[in-house]
Amino acid sequence: MNVQGQHRKTVEGAEPVEGEAAGDGVAKAAGKRRSRRYAWIGTAASIVLFAVSLGVLWKLVQSVTWEEVRQALSAATGEQLGLAFLFVAISYAFLTGYDALALRQLRITVPYRITALASFTSYAVSFTLGFPLLTAGTIRYWIYSRHGLSAAKIAALTVIAGFTFWLGMGVVLGLSLIIEAGQLAGLAFTSIRINQGVGLAALAMVLGYLAWVSLKKRSVTVRHWRLELPGASVSIGQMLVGIGDVCAAAAVLYVLLPAGLTIGFTTFLAVYVLAAMIGIASNAPGGLGVFEATILIALSSLPREQVLTSLLLFRGCYYLVPFVSALAMLGAYEIVKRAGGARDAPSGKP
Repeated sequence: MNVQGQHRKTVEGAEPVEGEAAGDGVAKAAGKRRSRRYAWIGTAASIVLFAVSLGVLWKLVQSVTWEEVRQALSAATGEQLGLAFLFVAISYAFLTGYDALALRQLRITVPYRITALASFTSYAVSFTLGFPLLTAGTIRYWIYSRHGLSAAKIAALTVIAGFTFWLGMGVVLGLSLIIEAGQLAGLAFTSIRINQGVGLAALAMVLGYLAWVSLKKRSVTVRHWRLELPGASVSIGQMLVGIGDVCAAAAVLYVLLPAGLTIGFTTFLAVYVLAAMIGIASNAPGGLGVFEATILIALSSLPREQVLTSLLLFRGCYYLVPFVSALAMLGAYEIVKRAGGARDAPSGKP
């Protein structure tokens, strides 16, 4: 019996995709070639975006001296730093909800302390080093595999967590563009109607997705993987968790900005989300350079050296400190696991 092409892997109990007929081999090969071509186009676009952003950032900071930066750093108050770290903690707490909701969708029970450890460390490391599929995926596998999760389930968890992030970003971007369309028009040199149109489109996409998954069970197929998408209740939970994360992360930078800021938090949210999206599109670790250039351009009415200093402090609070903390937690976790394994090992004595 010819079984070639019939074996397919599935994600978390989903039904396998049916094998293609032998005559579909040519079409499949052509599809792979097109996918590789589109991948190269995306990579090239990311490189160009990253290079252009670095050039813009370099031009913007040339007018800033290190003495000005030093003075701006010394002007940062303890209250600002305290609020910043409070919002960092809130943001990463919401991030643990990404994994928790994904595990709920996959009907997997894992103690919350393990979920929190895997989520915090994977995000803290991937935000700083980049390459999230490699860095975050490796950390998640390292932790979750010890609790019975297969590589397929961990891959499914990562995909569902990604949906949580984008649902939150879409809602925050849409609402802030609509509510603050006028002030954003002055900052971004656009029109009120364009801002409102983009905001309505973002909200329409989110609401359309929620309606789509509410009608019946939906799934996505990527090559030979088929994943069942969360229904309406879990999706709404994802949206709320994503909103909380994005707002808290934006608040970290907002409280570090110089005193006398003339834009409200809702307006700044739109600027932050757009900068984050452009940074993600560049594929640079944490949007490094791209994010900063976008913020500096959007807040060009403020003293440049002070905004640059706020961005440096933001990098330290939101990226560097959690990264170092994550490495320490992973080291402690491994030591505890190895010590526990050594105690449980048979002594060999009669």
